[in-house]
Amino acid sequence: MKYDFTQFKNEAAKIKEWLGKEYLSLHTGRATPAVLDRVQVESYGTKTSISHVAAISTEDARSLLISPWDKGVIKEIERAIQMANIGLSTSVSESGIRVSFPELTTERRMTLVKVVKDKLEDARISVRKERERVWEDIQKKEKEGEMSEDDKFQGKEELQKHVDETNRALEEMAKRKEADVMH
Repeated sequence: MKYDFTQFKNEAAKIKEWLGKEYLSLHTGRATPAVLDRVQVESYGTKTSISHVAAISTEDARSLLISPWDKGVIKEIERAIQMANIGLSTSVSESGIRVSFPELTTERRMTLVKVVKDKLEDARISVRKERERVWEDIQKKEKEGEMSEDDKFQGKEELQKHVDETNRALEEMAKRKEADVMH
């Protein structure tokens, strides 16, 4: 009996998706609304993302305009962005909140590259944990007689191929983000 790697593939896809979202939240000097995805604002007694209480648009390469649907939450949005400590400056105007992205210094770029590598390592750790879970399951199935010893070792080889493929994809994502940060 061959081992079914569907669950591993699904978990690998979730890890890739997580890493992609983490990389989107790292700003590289260009204005992108995705940087604000993780910022939670207090609105009517509950925490919610900015995109649920305002329209976010890109004004130019270095600034966003947040136009709240209810002008009463402007101060809360401004406070939430400052509390998120993501290195953005805000200014309130009659049309909403202007969020400015500072020019990246070499020091800031190096810090972001380190964060990119840390996020990659977190993703790799998740892949390793998933590999261990699957390998334990394969060994258990072999001990219980659900698969032969040959199938167990074929499963191990196939598992390693999936792990290598996933790690390559994660490394590609990291290389692209690192290049994006450095340029």
